[in-house]
Parts: sequence; structure tokens; C-alpha cells
Amino acid sequence: MKVLAGVLSSLLLRFLLTSIPGALGTNPGLVVRITDKGLEYVAREGLVALQKKLLSITLPDFAGDFKIKPIGRGHYDFHSLSVHSCELRGSALTPLPSQGLSLTISDSFIRVQGEWKARKAFVKLQGSFDVQVKGITISVNLVLGREPSGRPTVAASSCSSHIQDVEVDISGDLGWLMNLFHSQIESKFCRVLESKICEMLQKSVTSDLQPYLQTLPVTTQIDSFAGIDYSLVEAPRVTAQMLDVMFKGEIFNRDHYSPVTFLAPVMSLPEEHNRMVYFAISDYVFNTASLVYHETGYLNFTITDDMVPPGSNIRLTTKSFRPLVPKLARLYPNMNLELQGTMASAPFLNFSPGNLSLAPLMEIEAFVLLPSSSREPVFQLSVATNISATLTFNTSKITGFLKPGKVRVELKESKVGVFNVELLEALLNYGILHTLYPKVNEKLADGFPLPLLKDTQLYDPVLEIHKDFLFLGTNLQYLRA
Repeated sequence: MKVLAGVLSSLLLRFLLTSIPGALGTNPGLVVRITDKGLEYVAREGLVALQKKLLSITLPDFAGDFKIKPIGRGHYDFHSLSVHSCELRGSALTPLPSQGLSLTISDSFIRVQGEWKARKAFVKLQGSFDVQVKGITISVNLVLGREPSGRPTVAASSCSSHIQDVEVDISGDLGWLMNLFHSQIESKFCRVLESKICEMLQKSVTSDLQPYLQTLPVTTQIDSFAGIDYSLVEAPRVTAQMLDVMFKGEIFNRDHYSPVTFLAPVMSLPEEHNRMVYFAISDYVFNTASLVYHETGYLNFTITDDMVPPGSNIRLTTKSFRPLVPKLARLYPNMNLELQGTMASAPFLNFSPGNLSLAPLMEIEAFVLLPSSSREPVFQLSVATNISATLTFNTSKITGFLKPGKVRVELKESKVGVFNVELLEALLNYGILHTLYPKVNEKLADGFPLPLLKDTQLYDPVLEIHKDFLFLGTNLQYLRA
């Protein structure tokens, strides 16, 4: 059942809800959906696991007394029964609205082999027998839920199995023993096998599937600064055509947690069914990440003279600034400057159809590096820019890249008089391009992980940008050990 556990649970854990608004503050940041195609795939993969599990079923012995003309009275014993082979042919995993899923397996076959003994007085007979069980139908309902910790739960609420036909072949061509089997053993055998099948399924849900679901971490580490909260906002929701599960999807500071002051948007997902799985990742996920990296100071940057290209018309020295800021050169002759940049606030990623953009506002403070190695603040700049962003998918993570735009500079405060800051734009463009962008793009290239369980792989992705969210459609492949 481990294969079934792996496939089913990884799907159950990943596929989220859509346009139904949640309670205040509980809108999911990450919405994943499994379509009918995904459920069909899970059902097919589940057959492989169930076939292996059925081979391990232990069947009891059947013994008793008989009275058959003209043989008379005697004792029979059918023993050492084992499932020799099985073939599960048809399967379906269908939604049960507001409850969970129904797994149905039909038109299946099991072959059982064993030994028989018969005794009458001092006469003993023995041999082997072969039973072909045909037209087996199995149905089990799975109820999906959520623990207070945010982990998903699954339980088998009901199970039934039915056998349509039994054919038996007994060595020795003993017609009376064949008749004995059909009259006294067949019905018991069917009831026992049907019971054992359901017992196996229910046990597998409890001992394999549910523990596997429990391995889903409520939080996942992204790096030394940040982690992502993948707890379920509520129990998975099931409609007539799909399974939806909602994750919080909040990126948080690993050192200390600060409550987020804004809510995840309500996402209106397109009615797409061409892929097995759809992920809707709202701007909430990316913007909570921006809050963390802004809070930790990761977005701060420094520009020094040794970063300026040799051929630049302006250097980060007071001498080079003489034509621009004469007072600066007079007060601090032949000294180097250093520019320290911070974000005025966490830059938020804006989602609009087909477009991703940011409009960060930076504050840059200029310092003179004094001979005493101390720093003297001399002026402050306000720098605005528009940035376009690209997001991609690499089988398990969402990655990104920022494309810089031109900066716009405004003098905010000066201790060395008013001057024309437009002449600094080229220098700042170069400095930010070679300090801030490489650092941020390196982090975006690392990406953040999607909530996938082990042994699953996503492929054939289609990525769309909608208002407030990223919409990723993909197919799923389970990697058998």
C-alpha cells in the first residue's frame, strides 16, 4: 500500500482550493487543485500497490464433516490457502462531495491455491486445489480531514467487496469433492475473502496512508532566514469534479515570528482540466517573503568606489564630486565616499494578467570615509524604480528573476548644500545593478519549494499570470522505488 500512499497522499497534500472565500484571515496563500485526470492517474497507480498487498492476504483453513451418498460420512480439510496471483483491471477514484474520495476497483481476478485432505474411517485422500475468483468489485470511501496542527488526515469510512463467480479445480477429478466444495465451502470462502480484502484496505489506510500524510511538514525551511508555513487552513474540500486543499502559504522569519498585517486575496481560479494538478500561488506568498527579507536586512546594499568601473566619469570620491557638490570637496578634501542603501518598505510583487512587476522605493545615504575610519553622513537620496519579474518552475520549486529598470533619484536631505542629483543616476544604476540585483536574483534562483511529498515529480508545466496569483498547471509522475 506504500505506493498508493505515496501517490494518493502527495496529491491530497498538494491540491488546493479555489474561488470559495474562507473566513476572515483564513484565505489560503497557496491553492492547489487535483482534477479528474489526476484522480484517474492516482487510481491507476493505486492498482499496482493493491495487487502487491492482495498477494499477502492470509486465508483460514476450511474443515468440517460431510455426508455424501454413497460414500457416507467423513471429514474434509482445505488448508494452506494462499493468493497465487491477482489482476486488478478497472479502477476509479471519484470525489464524494463534502466528504472525501471513493476508490472503486472492478472486473478483477484472484487465483487461490491450496491443499485438501479427506478422511473416512481408515481411508485418507489428499491433493491440491486451485480456485479462480472472478468479477471482484471493491469499493472503499476515504474521509479527508485536518488536525489542529494543520496536518491532513484520512480515514476509511466504509468498505465493501463482492465476488461474482468462483471456479474450482481439484486434483484427482473427484466429482463428489467438487460438489462438496460448492455446497459447503464456496459461500464461506467468498465471505472470508471479501472480508479479508476490506480488512487489508482499512488496515492500509490506517497503517500506511495516514502515517504518510503525517510526514508532511507543517513548516519547510527555505534558507537560514525564512521558512514557509504549509499547514492546512481547513479540511480538504471536495466537489463533484475535483479535490481542493488549501495551505496557508505564509513565509515567515525563522528567528522570530511577526504577525502579517494583510490577508491573502481570494483567488478566482480558471476552470481548467487539461492537467492533473493546478497550483494557484497568490501574491501573499511572495509578499510575505519580501517582508522577511526586508526585516532581516537582506535587501540592504552598499556601493563603494572600488565597485565603480575604471572608465566612469564620476567616482565615489569627494574630489570627483567637486563640480557637483563643491561644499563636499571643501569640507572633506580627497576622501572616499560610501553609499548605503535600504528599502523604505518591503517591496511588494504586483500580479496583473500576463505581467509581474515591483516598484521599490529605496533610501540611499552617502557617507564620507574619514581618516579615523569613522563615517560622516553628508546627504540622503530617495530612489524609485520599476522592475519587471519573471517566474519559472523547475519540477519542484518556483524560481524567479528580476529585470532592472532605470532609477529616478531625488535629494531628500543634504548637509553639503543642494545639488543636481540627476548626474548620479548613471552611477546608481550601475551600482544597484551590480550589488542588489545579483544578490536578490541568486535568492530567487534558489526558489521556494512546493508542498510535494517524496517520490513524486511534476512535468509538462503551463504557467499563467492572473490578477493576484500565479497559476501553474502540471502533470504528475510517481517514481516507483
